[in-house]
Amino acid sequence: MNLTGNNLIKLGFKEGKAIGIALEIINNEYSSMTIDEQLTLLSDVLKSPLSHESNPLLKPLIQILLEPVDSGIQLTEGKTYQIYGADAIEQGAIRQMETAMKLPVTVAGALMPDAHQGYGLPIGGVLAINNAVIPYAVGVDIGCRMCLSLYDLPVSMLDEKKEELKKMLVSNTKFGIATFKNPKDHEVLEHNAFNEIVLVKELKDKAWRQLGSSGGGNHFVEFGVVEITDAVNEYNLTPGKYLALLSHSGSRGLGATIAGHYTKIAMKQCELPQEAKHLAWLDLSSEAGQEYWIAMNLAGDYASACHHQIHERMAIGLRTKPVAMIENHHNFAWKEKDMLGNEIIVHRKGATPAGEGVLGIIPGSMATPGFIVRGKGNEASINSASHGAGRTMSRTKAKQTIPASDVHAFLAQAGVEVIGSGLDEAPMAYKNIFEVMEYQKDLIHIHGSFMPKIVRMCGDARFHEVD
Repeated sequence: MNLTGNNLIKLGFKEGKAIGIALEIINNEYSSMTIDEQLTLLSDVLKSPLSHESNPLLKPLIQILLEPVDSGIQLTEGKTYQIYGADAIEQGAIRQMETAMKLPVTVAGALMPDAHQGYGLPIGGVLAINNAVIPYAVGVDIGCRMCLSLYDLPVSMLDEKKEELKKMLVSNTKFGIATFKNPKDHEVLEHNAFNEIVLVKELKDKAWRQLGSSGGGNHFVEFGVVEITDAVNEYNLTPGKYLALLSHSGSRGLGATIAGHYTKIAMKQCELPQEAKHLAWLDLSSEAGQEYWIAMNLAGDYASACHHQIHERMAIGLRTKPVAMIENHHNFAWKEKDMLGNEIIVHRKGATPAGEGVLGIIPGSMATPGFIVRGKGNEASINSASHGAGRTMSRTKAKQTIPASDVHAFLAQAGVEVIGSGLDEAPMAYKNIFEVMEYQKDLIHIHGSFMPKIVRMCGDARFHEVD
């Protein structure tokens, strides 16, 4: 059985030359793949042609996909924007940002030093627009966030009670498709959106089942050591070392479904040239735009609730309450003011809010430090900073090129133990966090660091490559 034009139309291909070229390439060059593998490849090429431009076999298809097409909305001359750490940012991410700066609704933009290519807006991209919101510039994992709890407990517990802490992580966290048998309730489930928006109402049961859990990929919950080097006065945190818990995850199936649903609506209402189609927007004056805005904020609140439940479970296990909790989210859109006092919609897709005085956390990798930071309110960065170290290679490349033995050696040298994960999350797949922080020294002030020691990610075994 071979692929047909109808199969490609269902993927999102438009009738025309692209379908014929795609079928020819598949039949001639990828005939050994299964149909599912062929569909996955073509779907990925359609979503992000530039990410495959180095593959000569796909060049004819990429060229036709990137040809200008008649559309209801034309791109404008690109506006200038600030890039932080340009030398370490791949060209695909820069091209995506340049496309975003050509949208007629764009006001300003910036690219953070951890940036890498994504769909639509690059990961690490910040985009300010007028009276509209772009679902794909927010991202699929709406409200993905960091949450850090600090405890007045000796850091020696990380060695003395390591096995107990590991059991706490395994027993009180769920990743991927795993959920708790008896989820805890939370006031977020009483949000009006669950009654007022049809799509969201249909998602309530799933949201309840997944409450307090984390996704897969780069999401984690980990114990480690915070070292405060500069007092954090609002929490009375004085310089010194603290036992700490750091978590990273988002809005689970709730956010992903909201993102997919409203992206399709935006792409129907706002037809853009091929290279910009994933940057389709919803006017905030429209019914769909207002619905998405409410649903997006719900997803952000839900992501926060998941983190709080994780940290509550850990506090019970530790038999103490945290002396401070610092959290911030990315993959979100905010209503903010520009320098002239005009309202703008600021999208931070993998970027940390860094307005003047705003606290946040910028993690490294599973075996390198993260940092507690306070924003300086730099207008050139649209009051933003990086959301992490940023990847240097794709997940696929990491699996293909990084030996497991090298990862084990890296972890051993760093004194880090990992429960779960795979080679795609190896520390070597990420940029040097110290270089990333140096690129953004004008954007944030550093209050202290967090060094992971016991890391829990998707999976139950010691660091290994998942089949």
